[in-house]
Amino acid sequence: MAYLLLLAAITAELIGTSLLKSTAGFSRPGPALACLASYAVACFLLARAIHDGMQVGVGYALWSGLGTALIVVIGLLFLGEPLTAAKALGVALVIGGVITLNLGSTQ
Repeated sequence: MAYLLLLAAITAELIGTSLLKSTAGFSRPGPALACLASYAVACFLLARAIHDGMQVGVGYALWSGLGTALIVVIGLLFLGEPLTAAKALGVALVIGGVITLNLGSTQ
């Protein structure tokens, strides 16, 4: 159950981050409120996942790492952002770090 809550938290965080551009610096109330609500839901669900037994380090690493990698993909596909070598390397390092943390938590 904790991993399902974490998946929902990552999804909510992706929605909030995807909305950032449309808030126009938080000058547009609708997108700004949706963005903030998404972040609130993400934090709540992450806290619930940790409460349900997920280790804090593992939960946060997955939440932030997968969120970072997926938002890069969303930026590429939907927001017209370029893929640079540095960006690809950064995402690879983030994913490698998340995998390393998960492997280290099971030992």
